[in-house]
Amino acid sequence: MQTNSSSKPIEVKISTVVAVVISISDADPVKMEEALRKMTAGSPDYFDDELAVIDVAAVSGQQPDWNAMLALFRRYGLHVVAVRNASDDEETVLRELGLSIDVVSKARTEPVAEATTEPAPAPVEPAPVPEPQVIYRNQPAMVIDQPVRAGQRIYARGGDLIIMAAVNNGAEVIADGSIHIYAPLRGRALAGATGDTQARIFARTMEPELVSIAGIYRTFENGFPDLPGNTPVQVRLNGDSIELSAVSSAS
Repeated sequence: MQTNSSSKPIEVKISTVVAVVISISDADPVKMEEALRKMTAGSPDYFDDELAVIDVAAVSGQQPDWNAMLALFRRYGLHVVAVRNASDDEETVLRELGLSIDVVSKARTEPVAEATTEPAPAPVEPAPVPEPQVIYRNQPAMVIDQPVRAGQRIYARGGDLIIMAAVNNGAEVIADGSIHIYAPLRGRALAGATGDTQARIFARTMEPELVSIAGIYRTFENGFPDLPGNTPVQVRLNGDSIELSAVSSAS
């Protein structure tokens, strides 16, 4: 068998993975299973093989049985990939179980200043880092009528995403199919998120931070292609590269 010497053994492509966050206040396995049973109402595909992050910030005075917890969530179709707000003592155990440590924010440790006669200023608490708002829906097409703000992430699972307002800087829109934006695109747009190389991105005005089709992405630090003004733009794959063109000139 002839080996293609030009093929790459490893390629890195951009991908966005949506995971649910499971906030736990009681690590008792019996109570957790009872809560899951009530939540799912016996539906075997309620979570549909979702990736999950466990948040144990509200758990106090209990040592979670991680093996039992992971097995419980697997039975209900949740695949835990990371843990948030775990203690330092637990991090080694979690990494041995193949889990990542999801760090939201940690305050820096500052060096202790020498004593002076001046009163020390009151410490300033770091501003909390807001979690991105994630919206996702499993349907042929998802329609968004409002602007997509910085920090928001919208995911149209299994179909196209149609947005009637602007996608602002710092926002991220994702679709398994194509993305249609009838306004300016200034944030990040990722179409064909599950590998559809025929997916496209359309926007009335194209000023994105990043665009991606089926994991192949392009950024615009060096500016945008010279395209006719006041013309909608489409993004598609041409081989292994991202191509932008005016919709009116598409063949």
